[in-house]
Amino acid sequence: MSKAILRFIRVSPIKSRLIAREVQGMNAELAIASLAFTPNKAAKLISKVISSAVANAGLEPEEAIIKSARVDNGPVLKRFTPRARGRATPKHKPTAHIMIEVAEAKKGDK
Repeated sequence: MSKAILRFIRVSPIKSRLIAREVQGMNAELAIASLAFTPNKAAKLISKVISSAVANAGLEPEEAIIKSARVDNGPVLKRFTPRARGRATPKHKPTAHIMIEVAEAKKGDK
């Protein structure tokens, strides 16, 4: 089993988890193909991490299966937006850590 981690990426972890749950348990080749047509910033990033994990394992994408796809919270960048009358309101810019684990598919797995 091999893994790849992308840390401190500027994407919402809540939105990224939706995409990560879809590809968990899928064949790596099928997951990369389906993420190519998903209109989401996180989909492109998760696809790259899957490709990296497959390369780290030394496998071909059709031979690998995604065992776990996890998205954790990273540090939040705290900024301020100027408002009327000299006020400022906080703006939170979340970051995420994306972790993908792949393993070699057995004969019965698809």
